[in-house]
Amino acid sequence: MAAQLIEEDPELAHRHATSAARRGGRIGIVRESLAITAYATGDFGLALRELRTYRRITGRDDQLPLMVDSERGLGRPDRALELGRSVTRSSLPVPVQVELAIAMSGARLDQGDAEAALLELEIPQLDPTTAYSYSPALFAAYATVLEDLGREEEAATWWRRADVAAEALDPAPDTIEIVEEEEVESSE
Repeated sequence: MAAQLIEEDPELAHRHATSAARRGGRIGIVRESLAITAYATGDFGLALRELRTYRRITGRDDQLPLMVDSERGLGRPDRALELGRSVTRSSLPVPVQVELAIAMSGARLDQGDAEAALLELEIPQLDPTTAYSYSPALFAAYATVLEDLGREEEAATWWRRADVAAEALDPAPDTIEIVEEEEVESSE
């Protein structure tokens, strides 16, 4: 239920996740859901605590970017960067590597170091010739940092690339596909 509600009503989603945590607190996905809903409601302290518990229970680092971002939300960019460096990036799935690069870049911006923020995003996945699920967010983050550096023309190019990637991944949302069913007679 929390997953269904998180976009439209994060507070209600969080209440569902809290209820589930009371009943199944030793289940990784329950702790992960509670963390994600806490993050969505701006409770970064709870999100971070629950993500650490999720990590201990499951042994997985797939929520490391959200942990880094939660540290940022608590106003601790130094700790965010330290946490982000605690795992070898190549050990993470590619989408998680990209999310981590974006979170680390944000922490660098929080420190006022836009040049370092740009370097965090200059990863192999920053390829304008291909579009993956993470490409629009990565391109937009890159454009944002370029704007912070006063490189407006380059930023505009990357904003366009983010839009193109998003459109390539979700073409023509107004298109309706009609599926017709046919009755097939059995030859028996």
